[in-house]
Amino acid sequence: MRPSRDISGLLDIMAKLRTPGSGCPWDLEQNFSTIAPYTIEEAYEVADAIARGDLDDLRDELGDLLLQVVFHARMAEEDGAFAFGVVVLAITAKLLRRHPHVFGDAGALPVEEVNALWDRIKAAEKAAKAERVATGENPAVAAGSLAGIPASLPALLRAFKLQAKAAKLGFDWNDPLAVLAKIREEVDEIEAALAGGQRDEVAGEIGDLLFAVVNLARHVDADPEAGLRATNIKFERRFAAVERALATAGKAPLEATLAEMDALWEAAKAQELSASERD
Repeated sequence: MRPSRDISGLLDIMAKLRTPGSGCPWDLEQNFSTIAPYTIEEAYEVADAIARGDLDDLRDELGDLLLQVVFHARMAEEDGAFAFGVVVLAITAKLLRRHPHVFGDAGALPVEEVNALWDRIKAAEKAAKAERVATGENPAVAAGSLAGIPASLPALLRAFKLQAKAAKLGFDWNDPLAVLAKIREEVDEIEAALAGGQRDEVAGEIGDLLFAVVNLARHVDADPEAGLRATNIKFERRFAAVERALATAGKAPLEATLAEMDALWEAAKAQELSASERD
């Protein structure tokens, strides 16, 4: 496969797919709302390829993600809103604007000053967006210090970003141990709700607990989304080991007792720990 820096071919293919009468019926019936879930899914598949260290798969998944950008841009062009070239122009301008220490006259800066400069530039961009809201140019954009964090983000990631924004405004815990105390408090509230038969309140209390756990992850510089993703993989791996062990004994999971599966789980866990120590 010969590499190409020319995206016009891909744009032409998408235009043809979206051409009424001769295009693809499925592509023609799509809109921004129906395509958005695929866009999110492709972004996750990119992250999965990275987590697995599969660069061949990463190449393919990045192509799929790029297709999503092209798809959305084509629909916007059909609506007379903007074309793909304007998307490229906008992100190019943003990169130049946010990196004056590279492309402007700010000169070389240490990381701390780069971060501070980035925050000042983003604050200026946010103020300009707020002004557009006030003048009615873009009334759909929400105002407020926590504005700009998409509601469609995964809940853990959005909680992380909300907390990080609030922290920059001085609304934050001073110590991870204080957050840990808050987690214990939330667990106690769940226990009290369960004991009182208030099951309609339990879901809300669990949400509070998750929010507090995300806060703890942020305070120790851990990515909660990546952490949970890794735990999911670990759970899948260990449960697969349990299933294999049961199959060797001629059993399916539904034919085994919980005690049997717990014992096999602990055995799988011990085997993993032993293997990691040898490594």
